Amino acid sequence: MHSILVLIPAYQVETSLRALVAGIAEHAPGAHTLIVNDGSTDGTDAVGRGLAEASADVTYVAHDENRGKGAALRTGFSWAIEHGYDAVITIDGDGQHPPESIPDFVARLEETGADLIVGSRTRRHSDMPLHRRASNKITTWLASRWAGKKLPDSQSGFRLVTRPVLERVKLETSRYETETELLIKAARAGFRIEGVPIPTIYDDETSHIDAWNDTVRFLKLLRALRLQDD
Repeated sequence: MHSILVLIPAYQVETSLRALVAGIAEHAPGAHTLIVNDGSTDGTDAVGRGLAEASADVTYVAHDENRGKGAALRTGFSWAIEHGYDAVITIDGDGQHPPESIPDFVARLEETGADLIVGSRTRRHSDMPLHRRASNKITTWLASRWAGKKLPDSQSGFRLVTRPVLERVKLETSRYETETELLIKAARAGFRIEGVPIPTIYDDETSHIDAWNDTVRFLKLLRALRLQDD
């Protein structure tokens, strides 16, 4: 039985965080939850602190300023390594990822022994906004080219990452491109990557993705990885 940490990189999620943590407690009762507040300016801090005070199964840490989703993930990964967890499940704090899918990741880990499992948004893919669908296809294709193998949904933040990957893959980015960096570097290092189908909910949540700057960061990441090959 693997020890699992559920990691929530949290930014401006005061309205969705309580329900998400309650869902994790219901569907992953053996897991511990770590909330990393990435410098939110709404009520996320108060909600996160309250959840941690109310439950021994929840830990809360906060960045003093917004550093980026990748930085929040890296903080959580370091915490998981320090506290001896076998694997980390990352789940976005805005309510897009249903916690009832968490057992699917754990089951796939037990069945296949994969090193990294990515939630692939296929069941309700038609619900995804057209621009996101196009971006996802393009970035996943490019990431697969750079990784040297076909990858699952490269932009999905719902993942299971095992301790060997966290210990061996050195991450250098700090924003949304970090998730792609992790996938490509894990693939290049020979880790086994699997996908598991997940539903994704697209309601009225506010996206914090900066289309122009995050695209530029993604392209810079690919260029940096290419330079490392030369």
